[in-house]
Amino acid sequence: MRSPLKDFAFSTSKDTMRPFNFSAGPATIPLEVLNRAAQEMSNWHGCGMGVMEMSHRGKEFISIYEQAERLFRSLLSIPLEFKILFMQGGGLAENAIVPMNLSRSLEVDFVLSGSWSEKSFKEAKRYCSPKVAASSESSEFHDFPDPSTWQLNAKAQYLHICTNETIHGVECHDLPDLKAMGYNAPLVIDFSSHVLSKPVDWSRVGLAFAGAQKNIGPAGLTLVVVREDLLGHALAICPSAFDYTTVAKNSSMYNTPPTYGIYMAGLIFEWIKEQREGELSGVQALQKRNQDKARLLYETIDASNFFSNPVAPHARSLMNVPFFLKDPSKDALFLSQANERGLLQLKGHKSVGGMRASIYNAMPLEGVQALVAFLKEFEATQT
Repeated sequence: MRSPLKDFAFSTSKDTMRPFNFSAGPATIPLEVLNRAAQEMSNWHGCGMGVMEMSHRGKEFISIYEQAERLFRSLLSIPLEFKILFMQGGGLAENAIVPMNLSRSLEVDFVLSGSWSEKSFKEAKRYCSPKVAASSESSEFHDFPDPSTWQLNAKAQYLHICTNETIHGVECHDLPDLKAMGYNAPLVIDFSSHVLSKPVDWSRVGLAFAGAQKNIGPAGLTLVVVREDLLGHALAICPSAFDYTTVAKNSSMYNTPPTYGIYMAGLIFEWIKEQREGELSGVQALQKRNQDKARLLYETIDASNFFSNPVAPHARSLMNVPFFLKDPSKDALFLSQANERGLLQLKGHKSVGGMRASIYNAMPLEGVQALVAFLKEFEATQT
């Protein structure tokens, strides 16, 4: 019986071969990080314990936590007036936790650019009165609404946007300058699926949150970056463990945090710090690499008569690339042959169909090159 991974495309580290995993999340993790975690699994730095066994208040784990926080702040140049919170529940839970902390049960604004911002909007209805400031639903979420068209509410407590829509493949490449638009409320961004893929202009952000399972590590950890002046306004119904003020005062240790997720995030942060592209390093190096990967893939799709991407070019995501076959009846064949080549998890989200290649930080250029080669070969054999 033929192995399903025979002749597969692979990434290498020493003598190890792996398929290329294009999953939207939980997503691929750098092999170097996985290998180091495996080496430290049962005995972290000679202390006689694995990280999963440590007390979250013990000196060993506190050192892991402090290092992770320090690296994350450094990588994204997060100003000191922002608190970094290590929480649980993923981005979906933050759709409730944010309005419970910032809305004061009043009005908030939303820009709808895809499935995730829609989910955020619907969840906020439980705690406040959200208004749609702009929506690209009429274009089937194939674009990000132009800020010049936004109908902002002067009474809003904050404006929420999803800066990268994982399902629809739409990205907000430039954060809006709300102050220049005459809007005094803070900007809340869900940057779950492109966190650490590029720098962030914190002068334009009040709060940012991200589930870890795209660019930070395993599912279970959520990062929240919140400006200090936004603390202290949680609704009475907000659980103590989700009150940003409580979490901040207790250095994310009010309840037992996701210790292994924090440890893995720290390893990812170390890996990012070491990345180089010419004279660029860290997040800037990854931004250049991500631009190169996305450009190669989009150019291949655009040059094809067999594959297509519907997203407006100026709003295309560098992380999540949806694409469709001209003949959908060949979708199953495409996925089968891709799997045989070691090009995994390319099926699109069930709500939109087609295909999707998620090319997060940990996806090497070689992975995109292997996918591009397969796209060209598959088209040649099917037309």
